[in-house]
Amino acid sequence: MNASDLFVQALENEGVEIIYGVPGEENLDFLEAMRTSNIELVLTRHEQSAAFMAATYGRLTGKVGVCLATLGPGATNLVTGAAYAQLGGFPMMMITGQKPIKKSKQGQFQIVDIVDMMKPITKYTRQIVNVNMIPSMVRESFRLAQEERPGAVHLELPEDIAAEEVNAKTIPIFEISRRRYPHADRAILDEAAEMIKSAKHPLLLIGAGANRARIWEALSNFVTDTDIPFVNTQMGKGVICGHSEKYLGTAALSDSDYVHYAIDKADLIINVGHDVVEKPPFFMEHGGVKVIHVNFKTAIVDNVYFPQIEVVGDIATSMARLANRVGKTGNYDFSYFMKVRDHVIEQISKNNDVDSFPMKPQRFVADVRKAMPEDGIIALDNGVYKVWFARHYRTTQPNTVLLDNALATMGAGLPSAMEAARLYPSRRVMAICGDGGFMMNSQEMETAIRLSLNLVVLILNDSSYGMIRWKQYGMGFEDYALEFNNPDFVMYANSYGAKGHRVESAESFVPLINQCFDEGGVHLIDLPVDYSENTKVLIDELKNKDGSL
Repeated sequence: MNASDLFVQALENEGVEIIYGVPGEENLDFLEAMRTSNIELVLTRHEQSAAFMAATYGRLTGKVGVCLATLGPGATNLVTGAAYAQLGGFPMMMITGQKPIKKSKQGQFQIVDIVDMMKPITKYTRQIVNVNMIPSMVRESFRLAQEERPGAVHLELPEDIAAEEVNAKTIPIFEISRRRYPHADRAILDEAAEMIKSAKHPLLLIGAGANRARIWEALSNFVTDTDIPFVNTQMGKGVICGHSEKYLGTAALSDSDYVHYAIDKADLIINVGHDVVEKPPFFMEHGGVKVIHVNFKTAIVDNVYFPQIEVVGDIATSMARLANRVGKTGNYDFSYFMKVRDHVIEQISKNNDVDSFPMKPQRFVADVRKAMPEDGIIALDNGVYKVWFARHYRTTQPNTVLLDNALATMGAGLPSAMEAARLYPSRRVMAICGDGGFMMNSQEMETAIRLSLNLVVLILNDSSYGMIRWKQYGMGFEDYALEFNNPDFVMYANSYGAKGHRVESAESFVPLINQCFDEGGVHLIDLPVDYSENTKVLIDELKNKDGSL
């Protein structure tokens, strides 16, 4: 047995069943150890995609997703995926190779200090210099990757260490200890409950931390037990059913969005799972609305977030105990909140049946919702359509909308959807990408075919970087330098062995989606879109800053 065998056994001990990546010559000992193990390698066409898939595995399962790359350019290609997992709060481990550290005949060829490079974007990064360190370093990596706040970790395995023999003195693999999150102090819970009961217009706000923590039942019960309305951030979307009568909407923007009417009216915000990496859904002011911070950790205080009380501990337990203490009271006045809810429903219903073509955002969002069942999963790349889906796409089950409002990177939509389709082969899964974002990792269409996935890839085609054009317009600049040409996406899909389709009319869109899912396999739909409505959204935001309905 050598160090690579020990490393792979340590990963098996952590429950790892799959690793995504692109190996290089410095990984060959490790690859051989994997070959004789129970761990499967998913070979991707780019290391960045491997990292996105591993991060999505972590996001959907709560377990650590693992990806593999070689030294130098292979490792540098993981950087965006590392930042994606770190900012998103997704548990992920990266394993990279390196030239021999005891003796090398290649000088500085391909040598980059990967450990130093990873420090700002991981929770833990180390080079393995001795076989005896492998069990403890793997255990520590997994502990930190999963511990709140979850994120990315990295281990570098040099080529000569990977082949080092294990002897009788080598430290054995560590047993995984059981753990339990602490509970909030009773006095703090009592104080928070009194604040909620004495408020006139309390509002529940659900952030990203509540989504990844799997506390859906506790939050749903809190709303049922107290009747307090709720809103969510983009990455908190779906934690509680979007069809609830108490759901007011999603804060798709930081300010001047529809739900900010309710946020501005609230005299108390119960902020559950707040994560500073998301764009803030509201800004605190001294003397303004009071805030209760409910999370696993204390608040990171800054000029726009300084909660008056912090309920720190296991979120599910905290919310259950708060619900028991608060119950239903006769003090609340939610009439204004209900007006906001009606207003939001009215706004998101506009133009969702317009037959114009190319299709407008309201229509294509509504049509995707019609075609996707309650447990269907959409994985969004990054673009202006993300705002439309955050606002207009209602969810009934958690983690059925995968969007990134932390790093907000392009190129993650397709690999994320691929991993969702791999994990849940019986559910409808759709990647929703702009034409710009799709082309950043479009080579993974081959991987999707090779994995025999059931997946529909929807390309919103406007031949430009639409989000930046929208911002360019809003800032008063001339329309400049953001348009490009695309390949024939139908032929492109067919060349990989997928089935390509082009939408010719608005009426044909939903039947085409259903046809693709019914046939199974990998399908690509090229949908021409009309983003002229984006400017209307921006104008509406500017008009509504007076707080009126």
